[in-house]
Amino acid sequence: MIRIQKEPFDVGHELAALTAERTDIGATVTFTGQVRDMTGDQDVTGMSLEHYPGMTEKELARIEKEATERFRLQASLIVHRVGDLNPGDPIVLVIACAAHRGEAFDGARFMMDFLKTGAPFWKKENGPDGGSWVEAREEDESARKKWT
Repeated sequence: MIRIQKEPFDVGHELAALTAERTDIGATVTFTGQVRDMTGDQDVTGMSLEHYPGMTEKELARIEKEATERFRLQASLIVHRVGDLNPGDPIVLVIACAAHRGEAFDGARFMMDFLKTGAPFWKKENGPDGGSWVEAREEDESARKKWT
């Protein structure tokens, strides 16, 4: 399941809804990304996230499907926010559920590594001196490459 939304999400609520009455799940891994108030030595007062509607949902669904098949996930969820956010606000939630912890950890990491490098989101960090678009990071590409 994937969702893109402007509204905040509640991790506990999302986890409970995903795993309700599921006695086959032995391990659940969650990851929540949040807006930081600093990038390097630069203050961040907010972040604006944009996406490519239609294409973004398609890519997130592809990533989730591949993770489900590759790691035998029994349930999974990706929620990504767009719009204007403040430091401390949640940006992204990834949940991976599997029979065993290894698959759940790998599934969650896989989804985040591919989401960071392949999903069409654009992030602009705002600070006291204006805003700047966040560039792709080499460590994110390296993390993705380990899965191929």
